[in-house]
Amino acid sequence: MIAPGRARRPAPPTETELDECPFCEGREDRTPPETFRVGSEASWIVRVVPNLYPAFERQEVVVHTPRHVRTFAELTDEEIDGVATAWRKRTAAARREGFAYVHALVNEGREAGASLPHTHSQLVWLREPPPAVADEHPEGIADLLSDDSLWLEQRDGVVATVHRAGRLPYELLIAPLEQDSGALEAALSLLRDAIASLRALEGDVPWNAWLHAGPHWHVEVVPRLTVQAGVELGAGIAINTLAPEEAAQRLRGA
Repeated sequence: MIAPGRARRPAPPTETELDECPFCEGREDRTPPETFRVGSEASWIVRVVPNLYPAFERQEVVVHTPRHVRTFAELTDEEIDGVATAWRKRTAAARREGFAYVHALVNEGREAGASLPHTHSQLVWLREPPPAVADEHPEGIADLLSDDSLWLEQRDGVVATVHRAGRLPYELLIAPLEQDSGALEAALSLLRDAIASLRALEGDVPWNAWLHAGPHWHVEVVPRLTVQAGVELGAGIAINTLAPEEAAQRLRGA
């Protein structure tokens, strides 16, 4: 039997990892005081706390679950809804304080920039939209969604699709079919399921995802299966070793 993905299966968490994790239930005193929570006063589903080592003026960490779960792919529907609620509520809070944009992102795996294994996301509060969002054209997203041969799944008006011009293998786009419609909950649940499929194919893959909250909002997902080198970084020419049609076929099969 050939099972290449098993070579990348994650080892179970060590006792040291479990003992030192500040995000697990019962360790609330190991983080800065929370700014928001989803759940009751006695228990929580999702917590938001200030980032201890911010790179920006304001930066928060969203702890996705009280359980010691390493991957977004293992979140429950309730936890997914809680993450969406936290992103929305903290974005509203940022705007009330004069921050025009919140960059919500997930880094999973050390190679993708995650410093702790317990699944979490970050919210970077910005005074204005970042260049990548400000320079976007909504019609470009609509054009990418028009090729339904690359779609993985549609849910509540939101589509997960392989990016037609992805920079790296299995690069994905998750977006509503209409600019001003679709639910963030649906997008994050599609993200969870896509990552589960990717892990079934390739094992414990590091990846990054972020929300572009522009006129046609969407989530971009970039698995880190290959390394960008001098051509990609220096010339701005992406070399993708996997055709989008093949990536879509594999993910749907998984």
